[in-house]
Amino acid sequence: MCIRLMHKFHHKAKEALDDYREQHQEQTEALITLLSQLVSGWQTSETADEQLRTMGALLGADGDTILARCEAYLAYAGNHYLPFLLPLIRPHRKLLLDIVAFLHPTSTSADTALEQALAFVLRHRDARAPRLPLREAETASALDLSWVPIRWWKAVTNRPRRDLPVVTIDRKYLELCVLSCVVMELKSGDLFVEGSEQFSDYRTQLIPWDAYAQAVPTYCAQVGIAADPAQFVQDLHTRLAETIRTTDAAFPTNTALSIKRGEPVLHRLDKQPEPAGFAVIDQLLTERLPECPIVDILTDTEHWLNWTTAFGPLSGFDSRLLAPRPRYVTTTFCYGCYLGPTQTARSLPGIDRRQVAYINQHHITEQKLLEANVGVINHYNRFRLPKYWGSGQRAAADGTKWDVYEHNLLSEYHIRYGGWGGIGYYHVSDTYIALFSSFIACGVWEAIHILDGLLENRSEIRPDTLHADTQGQSEPVFGLASLLAIQLMPRIRNWKHLTFYAPSERFALDHIVHLRDLFTDTVHWTLIETHLPDMLRVAMSISQGKMRASTILRKLGTHSQKNKLYTAFCALGRVVRTIFLLNFISDEEMRRTISAATNTAEAWNGFVQWVAFGGEGIIRQNNREEQRKIIRYNHLVANLVVFHNVVAMTRGLQALVDEGYAVTPDIIARLAPYKIGHINRFGTHELRFDQVPPPVVEELRLSPRPALREYVPG
Repeated sequence: MCIRLMHKFHHKAKEALDDYREQHQEQTEALITLLSQLVSGWQTSETADEQLRTMGALLGADGDTILARCEAYLAYAGNHYLPFLLPLIRPHRKLLLDIVAFLHPTSTSADTALEQALAFVLRHRDARAPRLPLREAETASALDLSWVPIRWWKAVTNRPRRDLPVVTIDRKYLELCVLSCVVMELKSGDLFVEGSEQFSDYRTQLIPWDAYAQAVPTYCAQVGIAADPAQFVQDLHTRLAETIRTTDAAFPTNTALSIKRGEPVLHRLDKQPEPAGFAVIDQLLTERLPECPIVDILTDTEHWLNWTTAFGPLSGFDSRLLAPRPRYVTTTFCYGCYLGPTQTARSLPGIDRRQVAYINQHHITEQKLLEANVGVINHYNRFRLPKYWGSGQRAAADGTKWDVYEHNLLSEYHIRYGGWGGIGYYHVSDTYIALFSSFIACGVWEAIHILDGLLENRSEIRPDTLHADTQGQSEPVFGLASLLAIQLMPRIRNWKHLTFYAPSERFALDHIVHLRDLFTDTVHWTLIETHLPDMLRVAMSISQGKMRASTILRKLGTHSQKNKLYTAFCALGRVVRTIFLLNFISDEEMRRTISAATNTAEAWNGFVQWVAFGGEGIIRQNNREEQRKIIRYNHLVANLVVFHNVVAMTRGLQALVDEGYAVTPDIIARLAPYKIGHINRFGTHELRFDQVPPPVVEELRLSPRPALREYVPG
């Protein structure tokens, strides 16, 4: 909350600067006009006396006023919004200083200049003098100001350059600068808070070096990389060089790629035609899906899967329910469809809102919802039908915005989507079932959480290739994913503006003929070789569950000169991303696969929001844990609907095959289980546990019975 508060103050200060400039636009234009007249008069005057008379006539008796306006303008030049920050921070100064004094941020490196500056500020927090001496009598040493950013230097020291001597410093601006830098370094991992979960010292979560030395040969053999840094760099160098040669040699025959004015242009993929007879089969299948309320879907799947067995009292001292299955189904329907306890009690006879709320609080947790989802996914994986849609080796990660009340302390404004809320982040298999879900803040770069879904997935579907959109990629993510044996294949918008890295300048001159203009930089191989053990130690710690991938990526997502691990992962990620981009522009089938996977994830986003029909897409809970539970409730209900649809589609397709329709694998591959036309979401619902559904048929036989009906187009 301290970090968010500081970001909010900086944002408001920038807005205040914009308003100030807009209000004083006329004065600025008047000063520019005066300058233009002075220069014009100076150039047209023939003598020095005439030049002085012209300048005197233009300035007149307003010289002091003009000078004051120029100084006022220069005070905010260069986007200098810091003066507007002072009045915003002043009411919260004591609170912010109390927070940092209590948390006591500690440096994770040998550079402790900022830590010492924080101690200096706290020692003088009760001072009233506007300026403080740089050298304290108590410590007999001068404060180290090497950490002060360029933007803050003049405000803190009142010196235009760093090479000028500094004797005193501005107390207020020093406090502001320290608080702002503490926030940034907590995010980057250069500072840590003892005992914190999110801002702890990530080094303590890494495996010990002796354990690393014992396990690294086995780990590298499993991942398929060399444990020796020199050999690793050599293999990576060879792989990059071969990919560049292959792509460059294939350029003359690559009809989809062209170079125009030094910029690569990749032509749009042609739409694949529908298989013959697809429209007829799809229409017949849709018509034959039995209509059913969404509550019946939950009860049917409970009969088949017993997914409510994952729920139960949080401790042995809690009272047990007499009829747990209907209660658990009701609670899942309530929160998964965003109805809320009150509306659920109105929709289902004999239900009290307090009963639903009690079960949610005392019987169902995030982990239990995850376990229920895993059971659904494992049973789903037994069906034959999803095997026509995908192998299960690929997954796509994407987020969708869920609205949260603006005045909720956990709500953030989303720039891309607009409005206040959070992001439901999902990992969707190429078989259309969602494997993992999480709830993250709008201001977080989605790439931070992209690997968590695969690493924390406990189902039988185990993808090793991960797709995403532009938000799901960055250089550190590419580097870390490669060491975790995860093939990252995102769909990147404006990929042509990314930097392509050559192995060396000499290689670019000697071996690249057609695509030389693409490569504008070279790889820092020494950095990768030097820090490979550190990077492998991080990857092994994540694979062993010592730390989450998002924990380290959150710290690697903020650039820091002190964090050498950040620069090392960036260097590795540049190589891996360059190889991916070269394959992307040369392989049409890869582009189709990436596009299909990301389209599946986007279709899932619309599907889960359709399932959450009761709350109009608004999460009304103000507790972060409850918000995460709501996302997983919704995820569970959506997966159950997909499971129910696959059961119905398997029966429908089998009936069409038995009736003689030509149902081919190509037709089945174009279908999707996100069908919603036959589901009734509204009206009064009734739990019918006395109505037992037909047994599940997992196999799909494509060979018809005798007397095959001939397919007639149209």
